[in-house]
Amino acid sequence: MSGGASHRPLDLRSDTVTRPDETMRAAMAAAEVGDDILDGDPTVRALEEKAAEILGTEATLWVPSGTMGNLIALTVHMRPGDRFLAPALAHVVEFELGGWASFAGGVPHALPWSAGPGRVSPASVRASVPPSQPYDALRDRLLCLENTHNAAGGTVTEPGEHRAVTATAKEAGLLVHLDGARIWNAAVALDVPPAELTWGVDSVLACLSKGLCAPMGSVLGGSAEFVRAARRLRKMLGGAVRQGGVMAAAGLVALSRIELLGNDHRNAQVLASGLRELGWEAASPETNIVLASVSDAERRVSELHRMGVLATTISGAVRFVTHADLSEQDIQDVVRRISSMSP
Repeated sequence: MSGGASHRPLDLRSDTVTRPDETMRAAMAAAEVGDDILDGDPTVRALEEKAAEILGTEATLWVPSGTMGNLIALTVHMRPGDRFLAPALAHVVEFELGGWASFAGGVPHALPWSAGPGRVSPASVRASVPPSQPYDALRDRLLCLENTHNAAGGTVTEPGEHRAVTATAKEAGLLVHLDGARIWNAAVALDVPPAELTWGVDSVLACLSKGLCAPMGSVLGGSAEFVRAARRLRKMLGGAVRQGGVMAAAGLVALSRIELLGNDHRNAQVLASGLRELGWEAASPETNIVLASVSDAERRVSELHRMGVLATTISGAVRFVTHADLSEQDIQDVVRRISSMSP
């Protein structure tokens, strides 16, 4: 198959390319709004209360992006000279421009994937925090977890494993932040409430603008005291908005559709299976991210683009992400287009 320019582009670069549908747009147009900085926006408040209920936190704060939410959390939790632990290739370390260095003054320490791709074990956490440190050493302050783990291919940490790691961190005197940008995917994959995956954390970030299709926004949850501090930092970073209810209305619709992420997971399985049948090395995905190991990922992505299949690279692999704007028929079309390529 050639002549990819004649094909409708099928975009698997990320689940952030999803667009709000008519139901979501109608909710945005009809949203009750107010000035969220002066005296509060009622739809923003409704979203924050609903998100807190689902995530099992005392409160949440709407923020424009997941990157801002993670930055706020790390800045609340750390002081200059603190060290934070995170799984190797964690998004907060590798893909958020190191804001923690400028604002929180923290230093990251990568933990090996000792419990499986993207996952850390209690033993690795324990071994990374010595019982005593000299006064001139970095202070171990925070553990940042990621569920699902993006760079590992959307891998999931199940509740029991999460509890064990979090409990170990607490025993070591660490705070815990969960980058749950795709926590909804993890909950659907495991068939558990999202709150089962936030046990013991001091803060959690969850995105609304990925597979849930809101045009922008995330929620940052924790205690009421944490959220008060986070609200001040959001203002400092320019993330406070006026009539935010327009965006929050989309978030409320998004939270009503979490179970639909199962469709994306099934499509990812279809894609991975199709790639393997064509001779590609593609692991069976746990959620909606498919990683295919190839010898020259950048060249392969260029070839895919010419065929109208948009993908990205990560860690030397080709990365495909399924989402609500792609049907099973679209995924089958992707496989057909790729069939002319050598694995």
